[in-house]
Amino acid sequence: MREGISVAEAQAHVLEAAPILGAETLSVRAAEGRVLAEPVDSTRVLPPADCSAMDGYAVRAADLAAAGPGGEVALPLAYEVSAGGVAPRPLEPGEVARIFTGAPLPPGADAVVIQELVETDGPRVLFGSRAERGDHIRRAGEDLAMGDRVLEAGQTIGPAQVGVLASLGRSVLSVHRRPRVALLSGGDELVEPDGDIAGGRIVSSNSYTLAAQTRAAGGEPLYLGIARDDPAAIEARLRAGLHADVIVSSAGVSVGDHDHVRSVLESLGCRLEFWGVRMKPGYPVAFGRFAAQTPGSPGTLVFGLPGNPVSASVTFEQFVRPALLKMQGMRRVHRPTLQARLTHALDKKPGRLHFVRVRLDCEGDSLLATSTGNQSSGVMRSLSDADGLLVFPADSTRLEAGDLATVQVTCERALWRTDRGFEA
Repeated sequence: MREGISVAEAQAHVLEAAPILGAETLSVRAAEGRVLAEPVDSTRVLPPADCSAMDGYAVRAADLAAAGPGGEVALPLAYEVSAGGVAPRPLEPGEVARIFTGAPLPPGADAVVIQELVETDGPRVLFGSRAERGDHIRRAGEDLAMGDRVLEAGQTIGPAQVGVLASLGRSVLSVHRRPRVALLSGGDELVEPDGDIAGGRIVSSNSYTLAAQTRAAGGEPLYLGIARDDPAAIEARLRAGLHADVIVSSAGVSVGDHDHVRSVLESLGCRLEFWGVRMKPGYPVAFGRFAAQTPGSPGTLVFGLPGNPVSASVTFEQFVRPALLKMQGMRRVHRPTLQARLTHALDKKPGRLHFVRVRLDCEGDSLLATSTGNQSSGVMRSLSDADGLLVFPADSTRLEAGDLATVQVTCERALWRTDRGFEA
């Protein structure tokens, strides 16, 4: 087992060990946010035929050659084609057809003139300008042709993809399974939110935070409860989590007299790959895995996170979240980062990478980063106020006001605007 490794080394270990989970069949209606386990090819031609892109009149462009500033062309209205309908016969030279958006183009027509550009005079339609062949026509197959690769395996399904799948007639599809994440809290001092906090007890808030982070990452949280500071109690809880894909324990992985999680994990057969990551908050992180419980299964990943609330949340963000995303088949597993200008100086000792909780604000075309205050690992308020984590490099000791720094964006709503941001 390695100790005191860098954030990059720890993430590499985790992602190498994280398996991509198998597939399950799911209704397209419920597929948003899931990751395709197989590619999707088109089994239809879309549009199925040349059709009108606008409400107007289907014409032969040659019939309007004389229309223009010098005069109008009047043509008889032959029939009407509605969306979902079909022309009763080909359009003959010298006549027009009323047509609506999405309706198939009548045989013989080669252009559509939008209704705002014409006038009607009883059974005749008056055209004051010429038309070009292809005007306002959607060609058959311009969206999808038979056999086109529409979606790739590993692609995340969003609203647009749901619409495409529906247009192809797909009602079900194969997606990667969501990882089941067993969450364990540990400590004699912990109680549930409605418990008695007299005598120095504190609420087990980590289980709520980590469950919410699990759901946000697409996982299914399974709460194992609070384990007392007793090896037998911890072992019983951990055994209950072995059916999950991932076990996440908060507290008990440090080196105190009552930190039993590491030793219990090892006694149960967990192979620990590393303990301790050179970062702040969150140095005492452990990672390992159990051998497969059933043939063909990948085995359970185990994360031992620190007990301090901010440390638990930040280490989940850096290590557990990318693993959960990879397990669902996602190809991009890291948060977006951007460059922001510091509004004040920051200092630290060298040796550890710091994740500084910051608020992001726009000032003209610049993005500003400001500390949310007390950076203690027990001050959750400063994390709830944060839009991102500023990356203070391990070997650096000072960042000056005005310096550009890398910020990992954890709340993308921070980049939303109160105005459009463009001329409309």
